[in-house]
Amino acid sequence: MADHDLSGFDRDEFTHGGVVHEVLRKGSGPAVIVIAEMPGITPKVLEFADRVVAVGCTAVLPRLFGEPGRDPHPTARGVLPAVGYIAGSILRACVSREFTVWATGKTSPVVGWLRALATHEHQRCGGPGVGAVGMCFTGGYALAMATDDRLLVPVLSQPSMPLPITRAQRHSIDIAPEDLAVVKNRCANDGLQVVGLRFRGDRFVPESRFRFLRQELGEAFVAVELDDSAANPDAVMAPHSVLTEHLVDQPGQPTRVALDQVLDLFRERLLLA
Repeated sequence: MADHDLSGFDRDEFTHGGVVHEVLRKGSGPAVIVIAEMPGITPKVLEFADRVVAVGCTAVLPRLFGEPGRDPHPTARGVLPAVGYIAGSILRACVSREFTVWATGKTSPVVGWLRALATHEHQRCGGPGVGAVGMCFTGGYALAMATDDRLLVPVLSQPSMPLPITRAQRHSIDIAPEDLAVVKNRCANDGLQVVGLRFRGDRFVPESRFRFLRQELGEAFVAVELDDSAANPDAVMAPHSVLTEHLVDQPGQPTRVALDQVLDLFRERLLLA
């Protein structure tokens, strides 16, 4: 692929609590907050946003790290620039006070900003509520955002935090106990469903993390677990990014079925409610 020129996307800033981040938007209809994976809002993430727009929703992409539209693959600029760009994005996120990387049972501070963004976009776009998709580094953010009853469709795509080094880190996700209690109550009493996606062999998203979510949320947690063989073989890294880098965009392919399942939820909960 090549860099995306961001044509069709509006760009402005959103401020909350003294924190400012750029936001990209496209489409009309109820808002879906698309929180990019590392190293940022890549062309593949923008392709996913276009799918959200095609359903009839507004795709809202906050820029939390990286350069929007930049293709991180070595074929775009060479190996060293690609490695430097990815490493730089990861390093900046790891040292930022906005993000929790290692701790168990803790919601990242940036989630408060994301909740405020979701409220703002709901007021701006209308509809019964909003959706949110977190990916990899940000995968668990959609779960923590679901303390707000305006969030109707939380999607956790390959949620990788906290990094699964210890047993406690593997059998957890980046959400504080008090926030998890609110989400559990919504699942039990309001019919909230939480969707999680992973490849079975993904070392960043161990099976024990999804087991933890099943234990906590019960049948309200909808797990989509794919064999590694279903991943796009042309992707650079091992099977990981279900909705973007490792998507095989052909009808009947397991990753395409998973993508369609997510889009159908946006349609059902945000447009047909």
